[in-house]
Amino acid sequence: MTLYPKLIEDALATVRYPGNGKNLIEAEMIADNIRIDGMKVHFSIIFDKPTDPFMKSVLKAAEAAIHREISNDIEVSITVESKQAARPEVGKLLPQVKNVIAISSGKGGVGKSTISANLAVALAKLGYKVGLLDADIFGPSMPKMFDVEDARPYSEHIEGRDLIVPVEKYGVKLLSIGFFVDPNQATLWRGGMASNALKQLIADAAWGDLDFFLLDLPPGTSDIHLTLVQTLAITGAIVVSTPQAVALADARKGINMFMNDKVNVPILGLVENMAYFTPAELPNNKYYIFGKEGAKRLAQELHVPLLGQIPIVQSICENGDNGTPIALNDDSITGQAFTSLAQSVIEQVEIRNASQSPTQIVEVSKK
Repeated sequence: MTLYPKLIEDALATVRYPGNGKNLIEAEMIADNIRIDGMKVHFSIIFDKPTDPFMKSVLKAAEAAIHREISNDIEVSITVESKQAARPEVGKLLPQVKNVIAISSGKGGVGKSTISANLAVALAKLGYKVGLLDADIFGPSMPKMFDVEDARPYSEHIEGRDLIVPVEKYGVKLLSIGFFVDPNQATLWRGGMASNALKQLIADAAWGDLDFFLLDLPPGTSDIHLTLVQTLAITGAIVVSTPQAVALADARKGINMFMNDKVNVPILGLVENMAYFTPAELPNNKYYIFGKEGAKRLAQELHVPLLGQIPIVQSICENGDNGTPIALNDDSITGQAFTSLAQSVIEQVEIRNASQSPTQIVEVSKK
């Protein structure tokens, strides 16, 4: 029997690619490199992505088609090619990002996302390159806080890969699952789906050169937290709490999670949010609604820095709802508090980097 390329192509034309229903020839998935050496055949099949879900089944079907349509005696060798470069492996993600900072809270309702948004803006105002990932998959709030709810990020082909381009506002590069889901519908995902979505927002996005990459985490401890410490080497964590006892108890658990021997992420410090209430008409008055300096005492007890005490003023809520973070306003008490917080974070990151070795990504052993 004499083999020739047209014979091979005719056999491959009987194989359909499940993704679009076309056969491999119609879909132009067979590279122009069919090589024949006696009864040995080699060719390449081109897939859009190196993670194509139909890859294995298509390879088996192509080999089976040649045996079925021509001869079982043919030795088939197939190479996989991809139009898109593979995602970098864990440990080599975001090579241009200098510092990754996780912003966490032991419980919800303490203003963690408000702190994240305003810290990002304050750092950007100080001249740093800042990225902010809304990692609260089930309750994304950053699109509203930055007034970009209608934004729909697009992808660009960069260095052989299709990468999501973050939305930019107030000097901050921003991505959130909120850009990709209906804001009026609950996000009903299992843990694995949420973790995979988060990995995409990290690894398949064009974050570029950043001084600080802030991660606004969901409250508490969950699969999302584990996914992050397994995906990125986190420079340090910031824990947000209010002064009241119940919030402090949960903040203690949050700090413990990062300081756990298996996770071992340095704590940059604690932020006391809603530290006191100051009426706009009485800017020098302080009313300690939720207790006085509880987070300050916890920071002293655990030997971690107190990065800042953020007051409650009516405008902080209004600005968040309007999509204009109050850190934009240097003249306000709260705006100044966020500038001070940003400076404290910069200082603690510098101390951490000078005195400690880089954080290691958490490896989970499978038994």
